[in-house]
Amino acid sequence: MDGEDDAPKSLMEEMYANGIEGVDDAPSSSTSTTIRKNRPIISGEQLDIEAYAALYSGRTKIMRLIFLADHCDNSGMQLEALRMAYDELKKGENTQLFREVVQKIDGRLGPNYSTDATWCAMVDRKADQRKDKLESELNAYRTNLIKESIRMGYNDFGDFYYAHGALGDAFKSYVRTRDYCTTSKHIIQMCLSAILVSIEMGQFAHVTSYVSKAEQTPEALDPPTIAKLRCAAGLAHLEAKKYKLAARKFLEVGPELGNSYSEVIAPQDISYSSNAFTLQNKVIDNINFRNFLELVPEVRELINDFYSSHYASCLEYLGNLKSNLMLDIHIHDHVETLYDQIRSKALIQYTHPFVSVDMRMMADAFKTSVAGLEKELESLITDNQIQARIDSHNKILYARHADQRNATFQRVLQTGNEFDWDVRAMLLRANLLKHEYNLRASRKI
Repeated sequence: MDGEDDAPKSLMEEMYANGIEGVDDAPSSSTSTTIRKNRPIISGEQLDIEAYAALYSGRTKIMRLIFLADHCDNSGMQLEALRMAYDELKKGENTQLFREVVQKIDGRLGPNYSTDATWCAMVDRKADQRKDKLESELNAYRTNLIKESIRMGYNDFGDFYYAHGALGDAFKSYVRTRDYCTTSKHIIQMCLSAILVSIEMGQFAHVTSYVSKAEQTPEALDPPTIAKLRCAAGLAHLEAKKYKLAARKFLEVGPELGNSYSEVIAPQDISYSSNAFTLQNKVIDNINFRNFLELVPEVRELINDFYSSHYASCLEYLGNLKSNLMLDIHIHDHVETLYDQIRSKALIQYTHPFVSVDMRMMADAFKTSVAGLEKELESLITDNQIQARIDSHNKILYARHADQRNATFQRVLQTGNEFDWDVRAMLLRANLLKHEYNLRASRKI
């Protein structure tokens, strides 16, 4: 591999060592390099379901456990997730979802985790009584025209429907409180409730809309509310596959969020949002975001590895995280795309400083075959992400640097032509005005 001016052999060896883990004959330039080679890579350990579930609360905790059971190949983990979902549902009032979980268990957990018809009947009976009471109270509030009481009545209805899994009715009830909101605090509460239900329904267009409404309230928002809105906006951008915008929103989340939004997202989830763009300023040097990275050390390490061009280590971290990321309810659909983008970015960054790159050495750095690497590079060259050409016989990638001198002359000529055109147009307009051409033409008409 050669640099712009024939880089010294020691630099080449150092770059090679950075790309490849466990190279015994690579020279160590500093103590940190020695530590890096001896540092263990995290193992792909089985997800601790109990610890994972403890990060969340409310409906999302149950839905994440069900999602994990549906997408996990390990039967033991499936049953553990379903058992925890069953126990969590018995604490609530959603009998419909409870029956679905019992059906998924299908008797595999014994008689203690079967359909509890008595409990379901009791909960449904209480729900009917509660609904009748809420309706009578709301009708009384409407008769008396008390705005605050009507708002509270619709809000109670929203909470009732949400607890019983009727998300569409819950959303309508929360939105109806808007006409009866008298303070900015009420509007923010309405927006947060609508956002919560919209996320559960997967209606992320509504999420974006109500985040915008909350941000436009005249009064200043408190830091935890701002953090919640940024998380919600980040999830909406993620769902729309606007990954850069999603990353920026998550990076703006401050430590004041804490565990206050556990009904939607955990602090650990936010650390997965950082991407390979502007790592130094936006991630590594971001004091607020550093708090989230400390919760997931492996993400912190892979980001540092990427920034330091230790791609083998970075990609190995990513590989070990992949199985658990595929079990995340929000990010699972985007894992493959994001991994491809990160790998492409690493390939581009690896080749950027050099005039030529030995593809055999590069293949070792990325733990892949030369043939596989060649196909990846061909794709990037075709997409114009790498300006280079491949010597397939000698397995060398040659950078195709632009002729800066010629490009500068072309820009100067283009600017001169544009200036000439503008001056001619100005003179023409001046002559038209001088001879009153427009006025005469209008008179003839």
